[in-house]
Amino acid sequence: QVQPVESGGGLVQPGGSLRLSCAASGRIFRLSAMAWYRQAPGKERELVASIGSGGSTNYADSVKGRFIISRDNAKNTAYLQMNSLKPEDTAVYFCRQITGAGDYWGQGTQVTVSS
Repeated sequence: QVQPVESGGGLVQPGGSLRLSCAASGRIFRLSAMAWYRQAPGKERELVASIGSGGSTNYADSVKGRFIISRDNAKNTAYLQMNSLKPEDTAVYFCRQITGAGDYWGQGTQVTVSS
């Protein structure tokens, strides 16, 4: 099992957009649920969004209507499209691959929303 790898973070102004990517293990990707979490300084890690192997999605109330989680099984990649970003979205964003054999976390990517 290979650790997922996140990319796409950076600095963006309030109201802007970013798309995060999570490249995960190919052998079992299509059978995995995928999720995005975030952790802001001094706060606990929280679930942002998840997508099941069948495509069902779930979002934290704080991001509903602004963020979209998706997956491309052909590319073994999950995405988090983040729109209308707010300063309170600033955090390290982590990808989690959930399989029958265990959970695998990425190293995280920093997202900073500031003017």
